[in-house]
Formats: sequence, structure tokens, C-alpha cells
Amino acid sequence: MSSSETPFWVDKTLAQMTPGEWESLCDGCAKCCLHRFEDEETREIQFTNVCCRYLDQSDCHCSDYPNRSINVPDCVTITLEVLQDPYWLPESCAYRLLAEGKPLPSWHPLVSGDPDSVIYSGHSVGGRVISELQADDLEYHIIDWIR
Repeated sequence: MSSSETPFWVDKTLAQMTPGEWESLCDGCAKCCLHRFEDEETREIQFTNVCCRYLDQSDCHCSDYPNRSINVPDCVTITLEVLQDPYWLPESCAYRLLAEGKPLPSWHPLVSGDPDSVIYSGHSVGGRVISELQADDLEYHIIDWIR
């Protein structure tokens, strides 16, 4: 991209993006793969350090992405409809940021040009979580390092 070209995520709305552009918004942090609690009155979200059994913790990607919604019926699938009220997504999520009219952070791979910048910036869950197959009572796994 030349310096005079505007990046697609600045130039297009979420609705105008191609499927490839849409998928590239995911920074690979895997925060959406964590179990969480929601206070239904306040809508406050509390994340745990417990991830879905299908999260490959070595690269923070779903080990069966094409079938994720079949394997886990309540798996997070980001759609335009979901983004009408994205309060439950992490504050750093690119989909949420763009839906709220905010810019992508400097550590986002689309901005930095480095697919590992999410790791270097400390925004990846890699190395910080356990599988739901190993977890006991989720209340014992609430964390405060997700934003």
C-alpha cells in the first residue's frame, strides 16, 4: 500500500468489507475464546483464564475454525448484528473498536505489519490460559488483565 492509500478499515464501513478483509480484522488475541460471566443487570463482563477446548494455545487459533459453531453452539461469531451492541467483546477487539468508531491500536497486525505484534504488546492470551477440559469451578478463574 502506498502512503497515499487509505487502509481498508479506515476507508470502508464494516458492512462494505469483503470476507477476507473482515477476517483480517481479527488480531488473533483469542480473548473471545475465553469463558466469561455477565452481570445481567449491569452488563459488566468478567473474563476467566479458561479457554475453549478448541483453542490451540500455541498459536491462539481455533483448531477447528470451520466447524466452531457446530462444535460449540454458543461460540462467538462476530456479525454486523452482533456489533450493534458489542459491549461484551474485549475493549481491544478490532471489531468492537471499528463498530464504536475508534481506530485500530498501533499493535494490531494490520497497523504494525507484524502478525506477532499482538503477542509482543501483551494482548494475546497465549501462555496465560488453561483449557476448559482442565478447569474446575469457573468462579475461581476470574481475571482482571483483559480489557
